[in-house]
Amino acid sequence: MLSLNGAGVARRVLDSMNETLVHRGPDSGGAFVNGRVGLAARRLAIIDLAGGDQPIANEDGSITVVQNGEIYNYRELRAELERAGGHRFSTQSDTEVLVHLYEEHSPDFVSRLRGMFAIALWDERRRRQVRTRAQCSPTLRGHTGGSTRRAAPLPPTNSARTRARIRTASS
Repeated sequence: MLSLNGAGVARRVLDSMNETLVHRGPDSGGAFVNGRVGLAARRLAIIDLAGGDQPIANEDGSITVVQNGEIYNYRELRAELERAGGHRFSTQSDTEVLVHLYEEHSPDFVSRLRGMFAIALWDERRRRQVRTRAQCSPTLRGHTGGSTRRAAPLPPTNSARTRARIRTASS
């Protein structure tokens, strides 16, 4: 979630949005809020059952990421990052590879990935939000109350009013 009107992201709104996606990830949920930026994720634990909860940040907390999907080549990328840059990992998850790969390759990090995924990343130092999607389930985008919101598909039980404000994103 990105506030476009200068106001901060309301944690309660982000948490509420995240709860509507529990059907997409019943094992855990988490959120990150930093002023105008909010990231949230629901998780279906498949890789690193105990330690892969999201959002995940780099060592100093300056880069935070959430992702939906699977990075097929994360083990190879992790080994490369440990050798080349001395990055420290605290989980065995494919998501954690993303923050370190971004540190090494900035916006081009996505070209190194193989898999099906949707990624949202916040870079605090550069004050930059990076979003991408590759062969993953649809991402929905909505604009309400001075903010833009992106999410996986909503369950059919949501109100017609909510569904009317959301349109399928083209990227």
